[in-house]
Amino acid sequence: MSRHFGWIVTLIVLGILLLLVMVQVDRQWQRMAAMQNMMSEQARDLRALRRSLQSLESDLASGRFTTGDGERAPRVAEVPSAFERAAEAAGRDDYAEGDWLVQAFGTGLATITPYVSSDAYAADVQNYVLESLVQRHPETLDWQGLLAASWDFDESGQELTFQLRPGLQFSDGEPLTAEDVEFTFNFLMTDAIAVPRARAFLEKVEKVEAVDERTVVFTFEEPYFDALRVAGGLNVLPKHFYERYLDEPETFNESRGILLGSGPYRLEDPTGWTPDAGRIELERNPRYWGPVEPSFDRLVWRVIQNDSARLTTFRNRDIDVYGARPREYARLRDDEALRERADTHEYMSPTAGYSYIGWNQKRDGEPTRFADPRVRRAMSYLTDVDRLIEQVMLGYAERAISPFSPRSDQHNPDLEHIPFDVERALELLAEAGYSEKNRDGVLINEDGEPFSFDLVYFQDNEDTRRIALFLRDLYARAGVHMRPQPTEWSVMLEKLSRQDFDAITLGWTSGVEVDIYQMFHSSQTVSGGDNFINYENPELDAVIEAARGEVDEDKRMEHWREAERILVEDQPYTFLMRRQTLAFIDRRIQNLEQTALGLNLGFVPVEIYAPFDQQRYGQ
Repeated sequence: MSRHFGWIVTLIVLGILLLLVMVQVDRQWQRMAAMQNMMSEQARDLRALRRSLQSLESDLASGRFTTGDGERAPRVAEVPSAFERAAEAAGRDDYAEGDWLVQAFGTGLATITPYVSSDAYAADVQNYVLESLVQRHPETLDWQGLLAASWDFDESGQELTFQLRPGLQFSDGEPLTAEDVEFTFNFLMTDAIAVPRARAFLEKVEKVEAVDERTVVFTFEEPYFDALRVAGGLNVLPKHFYERYLDEPETFNESRGILLGSGPYRLEDPTGWTPDAGRIELERNPRYWGPVEPSFDRLVWRVIQNDSARLTTFRNRDIDVYGARPREYARLRDDEALRERADTHEYMSPTAGYSYIGWNQKRDGEPTRFADPRVRRAMSYLTDVDRLIEQVMLGYAERAISPFSPRSDQHNPDLEHIPFDVERALELLAEAGYSEKNRDGVLINEDGEPFSFDLVYFQDNEDTRRIALFLRDLYARAGVHMRPQPTEWSVMLEKLSRQDFDAITLGWTSGVEVDIYQMFHSSQTVSGGDNFINYENPELDAVIEAARGEVDEDKRMEHWREAERILVEDQPYTFLMRRQTLAFIDRRIQNLEQTALGLNLGFVPVEIYAPFDQQRYGQ
């Protein structure tokens, strides 16, 4: 018996020893893999450094850098204008690198793959990973070079040539060259790649050609007023990374997290993010080419869809930014505990977007009741926007008359908004065939069908829910039955893609000068396009095309104002409001300021930071 027991003990010991050996071997393999990865990255870095030195030698040999007397001189390191504000922040006495910036998204993201994604949240993330050739100065609004060192048009105004900066590279160490810019355009214009929004944006570009490693030429079909924004604003994709998806386009089209670029931050795994992660984390790009390093070690966005849960998380100091609803803003502003640790930021962004109700004019290939402009106009007369702003937004918003900001030269100040007028609305509906026939307060058409429709809205936004209920009661008094349809964000995106809804309330971001081609031109009613309400107006199409082809600014503004007149008359959207930002931001975040482009919280190059003695993460 004891002999058997001895064998059992021996076998157990041998098994334990074998397990320990396997664990040790596995650890050794992991270390070897990590070392191999590190050596591969260092090899890429050395190759990139060698290329930069060769490029510099070439510049010196060609006389590109000279003294005032014409003698060749070594290049003096200068901070490009795009980095001046970040460099100024880095020179402050309390500036420090390190810490994390932690924010929250109010909805789950379906995808962060560039050009496939369509929401502002994904764009926020991509803003730190991808880079464009140029960007606007946040105060002067002039264009300044980012990846591009310089640019110029030819005499025809149709060729735009960019010279790239030397030493550019992606976060995996591979060089960024003119070939990547050319590839990005060709990739997006490939029919199998499902990015109709990007193709609409690039519609005026005829071709893009890499002349040499640092020279790329955009050729436009005709002179185009927005050529610099379209070409210079193109987020550059690495050819060596995305080229594989030309052979498997569906993998790209249906992807959730394929993201790699040249920006100051990167995904740890550029193909590994999925929506079920519940958060997005970006790490500092150790190979960032820019002359100013980003301040934070890590950027984190947590998905917290419930408003109350977001506030609790902010109170617990687990996120750094909280966007307040109007009804809670005044109360929270007087909260002593919040005042001690957070600053308030109450402002209307100079480029604030607008919210709207979109009326779908074609569903399943058939016209809907909203195909009749009298019906759309009537719905706008029935929408008491002033009262909505007063009662739901508590005055923290302004009316939106059109897609154009009232502070923009695109706006015609002589245009008046559509007022709340039930009597005029009922007249228009009667002209369109809807009237009260059964004395029950319900409008019906000649076939006896009641005027009823569904309004799709995002279910986790409390303000939007209040707006939907407010409008339901308002419309009911006029005999219109609106059924609010609270919907998950991912489902809303699917409905937009399939154009499968009666009406929907959403918002568009805005800019310095807004090109409305994607939203309202008839050609963009394709599946996945941004004209998902199927609005078609040949007169507006012609005006949009004329505006986009007009280089003279005064003449172009005349076209935009005419386009605005048509939109106000036609009401493809009922334009609601532009909301003020009501934000609480952790006081340790320094150098926050208002600019002509809004608060600099999300600016890249990064110009905000946390002083060392106030940092909370990574110490």
